[in-house]
Amino acid sequence: MLKEALDGQLTALYNAVAASEQVQVEPVGRWFEAFLKRRTRNVSASFQELEEEEQLSEEEEDEELQLEEYPMLKTLDPKDWKNQDHYAVLGLAHIRYKATQKQIKAAHKAMVLKHHPDKRKAAGEQIVEGDNDYFTCITKAMEMLSDPVKRRAFDSVDPTFDNMVPSKAEGKENFFEVFAPVFERNSRWSVQKHFPSLGALDASFEEVDHFYSFWYNFDSWREFSYLDEEEKEKAECRDERRWIEKQNRASRAQRKKEEMNRIRTLVDTAYNCDPRIKRFKEEEKARKESEKKAKAEAKKREQEEKERARQAEEEAARMRREKEEEAARQVAQQAKKEKEAQKKAIKKERQKLRTTCKTHSYFTDNEADGVRMMEEVEKLCDRLELTSLQTLNEALASGNKEQSKAALEKQVQEVNVQMQKEKEVEMQAQQVVRGAEYTSAGAGGGGGLNNRGWNEEDLQLLIKAVNLFPAGTNAR
Repeated sequence: MLKEALDGQLTALYNAVAASEQVQVEPVGRWFEAFLKRRTRNVSASFQELEEEEQLSEEEEDEELQLEEYPMLKTLDPKDWKNQDHYAVLGLAHIRYKATQKQIKAAHKAMVLKHHPDKRKAAGEQIVEGDNDYFTCITKAMEMLSDPVKRRAFDSVDPTFDNMVPSKAEGKENFFEVFAPVFERNSRWSVQKHFPSLGALDASFEEVDHFYSFWYNFDSWREFSYLDEEEKEKAECRDERRWIEKQNRASRAQRKKEEMNRIRTLVDTAYNCDPRIKRFKEEEKARKESEKKAKAEAKKREQEEKERARQAEEEAARMRREKEEEAARQVAQQAKKEKEAQKKAIKKERQKLRTTCKTHSYFTDNEADGVRMMEEVEKLCDRLELTSLQTLNEALASGNKEQSKAALEKQVQEVNVQMQKEKEVEMQAQQVVRGAEYTSAGAGGGGGLNNRGWNEEDLQLLIKAVNLFPAGTNAR
């Protein structure tokens, strides 16, 4: 606890106060058992307080313990102690496996005080001497129930336990009323102290799944050593004792297998009759159908999207193609117009050249020269392009007669020189072709041109000449 500050003193804070933090703690071991007991009883108490409370309750039960008289007690045969009901012998038939050790000791004490041979002999009752008296059965019952191992062996084959498994017809009519007490009855064999209940119709899937998981993996402590037909202590030698142990183990294993098959049959029958399982399966089926339908719709939408995208792409491609075709058509029309305009311009320039030459009498006074010039003019009209014709017409129009004649003769001379060159090239090509034909004919059709003196350079020259002056042209 902090001291109170005096007058004139100051309080200095060196570190900030840490904020409170909530931590989840999981109880284990005996603390977990105490937690379960507090939750079950809805109280807040320590584990020790609960233990003391249980002890007090057991003492109160011992004080209030009431024994049930076993009417067949005096008729029991001590030699047939294995077939007797030890709880009934001690008067605990109404409590049975739930009886505590204190209750068993108290019951044995009460039975001894009442049925001890000395007590009965003092009361004048005829007593059978030796171990043949029924009091031996009381001693045997105490021996069996006071030993935890022997008591568990006897509890495992409790003659009053109902091993019945309900049928499907019974379970379908009243499932919870039929199966709830059966599972409650069989839960006494569970190794685990805490086991789930069957629940109600409105139980969640997790609760139902936990219940059936527990029972499908049921761990039973029930064993059947009490039913051993032979006691190894009675064996005369070691080999006989081993044989007895082997027979007993086989018998126990067979009974244990039958017991587990019974539990499994019970769980299977309950699972098949459980209306909640049917509801869960229907819900799961509906969920799967819904998922399947959703997937189908999603796939359909995806296909529709792909189809729309494909159609949009095709439409875009069609529009691009139409635009390209339209552009090509316009280019072709423009080219056609330009070609027609060029033709018209060439025709106009040719006509202008003819008219100019005709006006100046073809720049000659001699009729023979006039005819020759007329042919030369026609040759110019055929050979010259538009720009050349325009240039020539401009020269003829801008100069005097002498200048025009000189320009015309110069143009005629250039065209003739060009035609002469073309003619020479054509003649060379024709000579090459004739030489090739002659060589081929002389060889009798065998071999190729390359095999008769024709090299690659000659062949390329021939190809260029033929391409330069194709058949049907004026210069050829």
